[in-house]
Amino acid sequence: MAKDKKVEQITDMDVDFAQWFTDVVTKAELIDYSGVKGFFILRPYAYAIWENIQSILDTRFKELGHENVSMPVLIPESLLQKEKDHVEGFAPEVAWVTHGGAEELAERLCVRPTSETLFCDHWSHVLRSWRDLPMLYNQWCSVLRWEKTTRPFLRGREFHWQEGHTLHATPEEAEAETQQMLNVYADFCENSLAMPVIKGQKTEKEKFAGAVDTYTVECMMHDKKALQGGTSHYFGDGFARAFGIQFADKENKLAYPHQTSWGMSTRIIGGLIMTHGDNSGLVLPPRIAPIQVMVIPVAMHKEGVLDKAAELVSRLKAAGIRVKSDVSDQSPGWKFAEYEMKGVPLRLEIGPKDIENGQCVAVRRDSGEKITVALAELETRIPALLGDVHRGLYEKAKKNLIDNTRPAKTLEEARTIVAEKGGFVKTMWCGDLACELKMKEDAGVSSRCMPFEQEHVADTCVCCGKPAKKMVIWGVAY
Repeated sequence: MAKDKKVEQITDMDVDFAQWFTDVVTKAELIDYSGVKGFFILRPYAYAIWENIQSILDTRFKELGHENVSMPVLIPESLLQKEKDHVEGFAPEVAWVTHGGAEELAERLCVRPTSETLFCDHWSHVLRSWRDLPMLYNQWCSVLRWEKTTRPFLRGREFHWQEGHTLHATPEEAEAETQQMLNVYADFCENSLAMPVIKGQKTEKEKFAGAVDTYTVECMMHDKKALQGGTSHYFGDGFARAFGIQFADKENKLAYPHQTSWGMSTRIIGGLIMTHGDNSGLVLPPRIAPIQVMVIPVAMHKEGVLDKAAELVSRLKAAGIRVKSDVSDQSPGWKFAEYEMKGVPLRLEIGPKDIENGQCVAVRRDSGEKITVALAELETRIPALLGDVHRGLYEKAKKNLIDNTRPAKTLEEARTIVAEKGGFVKTMWCGDLACELKMKEDAGVSSRCMPFEQEHVADTCVCCGKPAKKMVIWGVAY
């Protein structure tokens, strides 16, 4: 019977992690493929996750004084060329518009890969005085980067994100902004997404094109690979000089402002999937889950069951919970598997015996634990259980990060760890690019960051044996 068929099995994540990921994004109804390679359709369930992420971050940004703006999608080539390092960094990924209708354009237009140049051009028109500063802007939009290899969420040619851009009177204020926004991302990852992070600074090789310094939050996925969760960049006054952005300071002298930018994208949804998912599908942290609780009436043909299920939904909605009930004619077993696949944090089962006993059964998606909940305590117990799910997900992901981050004193030791165990390797580094490239060539890992929380792993660089003072986290990254 078609209606009794349970959700189709997905690939075992320990057998083929890449195929498991593809199975989850399609069977949990997150993604569909468009007719153009690398352009993905975010289905309603995926976009609802992004809207919840957007809502939390947007609220936080506005609390810190940022305002939302909208910049054009096209950038004139002459504008893109104004900052040399920036344009060189993005040149391989740029898509160009050469015709408007049937007419060839006098100047090529770049489809924005990022919007620094647009903001700088705007600021050169409107900034006048120190009284105008700081300018704290954010933009929610999509950008285009012509990636050769694409995967849903992780590396698309078009993706959604937010990009913050700010101007400040002094380098100290800009640096404080850069650090503040990195901390916003770290707090969001840990307290909304249940994803532990390592905060640190990117090496010169890995920093954003045109930045003085780039800071990052790095996350470890279930397969022990790294995912860059969000970045925050300090630009100094380099862009301001390139674009002629000046203001009259308090002494009425012309000065160049100092700039930052910071961003987080729909890539973080891929990170969520790979951090918390399991062989039954998606597992969503309650704070961003579109549906936090799914009520499943059992033996719903029996008198009073549907009414009681509707009552539970009404009460939980009133308590501020995102809740739905499935009253379709599918079997309870099919429904259980369906909402496990979709990662709903809590399932509530209610049947005739439960009603008789004044209770329902809550099932945690993260652990599968079944908990009897008295109906009289519904409004207090369910929020508490959602909090338990968040903590359970965070603790499991934190254990994965800690257990799979290992020190190495020699290149051979680092190579062995990567080959036999995977995960992150922490070593000392002299700071030379040649040694960073040697780690990539010999051990197959890139520098993820120089963590703010430094440890003294050894006295010398893992590659060359010269004195070293910086510890670096290395890993294979998405």
